[in-house]
Amino acid sequence: MEKHPAGKKKAVFSAAVLSAALLAADQLTKYLAVRYLKGAEDIILIPGVFQLSYLENTGAAWGMFGGMQWVFLLLTALIIAGVCYLWHKVPFERKYRAFRILSAIFLAGAVGNAIDRLFRGYVVDFFYFSLINFPVFNVADCYVTVSLVLLLIIYRNEDFSWMNKKS
Repeated sequence: MEKHPAGKKKAVFSAAVLSAALLAADQLTKYLAVRYLKGAEDIILIPGVFQLSYLENTGAAWGMFGGMQWVFLLLTALIIAGVCYLWHKVPFERKYRAFRILSAIFLAGAVGNAIDRLFRGYVVDFFYFSLINFPVFNVADCYVTVSLVLLLIIYRNEDFSWMNKKS
């Protein structure tokens, strides 16, 4: 197990930089969606399959729980605290590098949508798979979904006994 504080500090710094860069990309795509898609016709990229379609979402997928922004903001704060706690608890070993990277990606997505909820009162969504009538989503949603799926796949057989150790 690596116990070098400098290595841990570098990992935290790298994760923060990754999250910030991804967050900036998310916010840029949402800015572009507001600027070029709001009030405009959908942009068909693959007819009958995929398009850019502006949506102001006050809820979750399919608009569920609409108007409950404070609940989503509270959940985001709890998620951030939970990820920080896990960062503190996870052993600083090579096999958890994916956890550190994927949690940084996850946080970028969670914070990206929280910024929308806080400053706009809704989340800007714009990707739409019309072929399967999938809910309209955004870049932050991709970060959250892909990082969680990969974490579940990579660590599906993990023994989390280290969570019970005092640190």
